[in-house]
Amino acid sequence: MSTKVKVKELEDSILEAFKTQIRGEVIFPNDDTYDETRKIYNAMIDKRPGMFVMCTNAADVIYAVNFGRENNLLIAVRGGGHNGGGLGLCDDGMVIDLSGIKFVHVDVENSTVRVGGGNLWGEVDHATHPFGLAVPAGIISTTGVGGLTLGGGVGYLSRMYGLTIDNLLEADMILADGSFVTVNAKQNTDLFWAIRGGGGNFGIVTSFKFQAHPVKNIIGGPSLWPIEKIDEVMEWYHKFLNDAPDELNGFIATMVIPGAPFPEELHNKMFCGIVWSYLGEPEKLEEVFKPVLDMNPVFYHVGEMPYPSIQTLFDGMLPPGLQWYWRADYFNDLGPEVRAKHLEFGSKIPTPLSQMHLYPISGAASRVGKEETPWANRDAKYAGVIVGVDPDPKNANKITNWCKEYWEALHPYSTGGAYLNFIMDEGQERIKASYKQNYERLVQIKKKYDPKNLFRVNQNIKPKD
Repeated sequence: MSTKVKVKELEDSILEAFKTQIRGEVIFPNDDTYDETRKIYNAMIDKRPGMFVMCTNAADVIYAVNFGRENNLLIAVRGGGHNGGGLGLCDDGMVIDLSGIKFVHVDVENSTVRVGGGNLWGEVDHATHPFGLAVPAGIISTTGVGGLTLGGGVGYLSRMYGLTIDNLLEADMILADGSFVTVNAKQNTDLFWAIRGGGGNFGIVTSFKFQAHPVKNIIGGPSLWPIEKIDEVMEWYHKFLNDAPDELNGFIATMVIPGAPFPEELHNKMFCGIVWSYLGEPEKLEEVFKPVLDMNPVFYHVGEMPYPSIQTLFDGMLPPGLQWYWRADYFNDLGPEVRAKHLEFGSKIPTPLSQMHLYPISGAASRVGKEETPWANRDAKYAGVIVGVDPDPKNANKITNWCKEYWEALHPYSTGGAYLNFIMDEGQERIKASYKQNYERLVQIKKKYDPKNLFRVNQNIKPKD
């Protein structure tokens, strides 16, 4: 593999000529806006790209891809910038930034939504909610549509309507050779299969078309138990949720209550929490949640709310610019050994924002074949993630060490792979383990469309070992 050229090694005349091709802004390290531009969601990542190409349309992306390829630059692609490992940035190379490619067009007649490659999920929710529609996404509205979708998309609606990729109907892409293609169930079907979980390995998506579903209001909110009750609560939760109708979802967590809007007597204490979301009839609320109340939570705040409200529930608590360290695994059960580890590490959470979540993959998400999309873990019951989070860089080691130790204690009980949207830069074996039997098919598609691995700043599927 040839050594990549640094942007600063290119002649000024070449860079100036490129700038004239771009409708958006091109930002270099000596520009006043550079440091602000290179900020991403995870402040623990500190990379210094050689240039940012702030694209406003697909043509800008084509020019940028061709320029990067022709000049042998390292290319990173940034949508919402939420990626835990900071894979929307690179040192010394070119960042193709999609944040200027924003539009949300709702087709009410067909319940479909076309979305720009730079949109955030909150912008999609804003556009679809007045029509009583929603597209399955994650749990934070500031997440980028592109990154979450290409990696899978697990969230509040997964048990009812599947993962985000299960609702992707079509995409417009720019390939490594600079060509523009549309992929769907009838066109470029190999690429359409690959992007539904294969990440940004195969090209840059400038437009997504999704199937939306009838969702106006949702019944949801948190219930909390003291961390000492986690064994009892996790054992009950595993059976209760897996026996529940698809309309009911809830992810379980170990967490600290950092402050308002929770009651003061809960502040800075450690809890086992479940955040519920129910898409059934409001008049069934008492019946559906009676088993939850029978577990005697110390805090219970479940009620009807607009769907965008539950999507923004954690936005204020987890704004951009915090320090983050992520580790993840899939799990099939919550047996006694697993519950004991959650009690041990959930009892020593290092900072108020650090937490562990287990997202269910049951219901509709589990009824898609494990080879129908690259997302190979349909038979896992949970996608688990542990995050060390804090605003202060001085606590970076503290949150990282807790996260690693928690993960190392649980990993022997996992299925071996991880939801790739939830991991840092953890090596090729973790990527292979996560794609399982689908990895070799992805390699063949990568060889076909990106044989020189132009798109490599990602959870990379290498065209050859």
